[in-house]
Amino acid sequence: MFLKKITLLRNESDIEDEYPFTIPTINKLTELELTNRVTFLVGENGTGKSTLLEGIADNCEFNTAGGSRNNLYEVDASESALGKHLRLSWMPKVTNGFFLRAETFYQFASHVDDSESTRHYGGKSLHEQSHGESFLSLFLNRFNGRAIYLLDEPEAALSPQRQLSFLRIMHDLVKEEDCQFIIATHSPIILGYPNATILSFDNGEIEELEYEMTGHYQITKYFLDHREKFLQELLEGE
Repeated sequence: MFLKKITLLRNESDIEDEYPFTIPTINKLTELELTNRVTFLVGENGTGKSTLLEGIADNCEFNTAGGSRNNLYEVDASESALGKHLRLSWMPKVTNGFFLRAETFYQFASHVDDSESTRHYGGKSLHEQSHGESFLSLFLNRFNGRAIYLLDEPEAALSPQRQLSFLRIMHDLVKEEDCQFIIATHSPIILGYPNATILSFDNGEIEELEYEMTGHYQITKYFLDHREKFLQELLEGE
């Protein structure tokens, strides 16, 4: 464990009806303790998961467009509105790590082609690999020990089989190379990683849930167990 606690700092000049304080979960945040090497952030779109993850990346001095401290490029609207309001508590602090934004990965890949050696990504341009291959290439070749990794929807480019491959890569990094992960995800496969902490951002506040209590698990299980009934109700019901 490296990052232990996230604290929201409020100033008198902060305006409660302006972003990011218009997000109920962020507005109610005071302190968030991290007690696990793998922490998942779950919830519907717009509940603040990515906003918090981006704020953490900003405080880690990672490029909030995606990348590490050494990836210097810009993407429109990638700056963090929350970062200046956060304080991170470390023991010990690490500077190695990476912030993955699935939505801006194309721009990151272009940046790599322009400024870095492809040997860090399996010896092949990320643009010459499929989307899923490029994600796995990043995880396999760029991620290494004593680091913190912030991932925003890594499943966006990964098939179910490759999500399982990602779980094995993450497991090896956690157990053998002393890494910490904070991941915003909608994937019930990735969420199934054993003994992880799952923090739900639904209902306007952050609360810890067991895997089987997440909507991701319950909806997916119900669909798989009752597919015909589920689709009939969904598509033909009033």
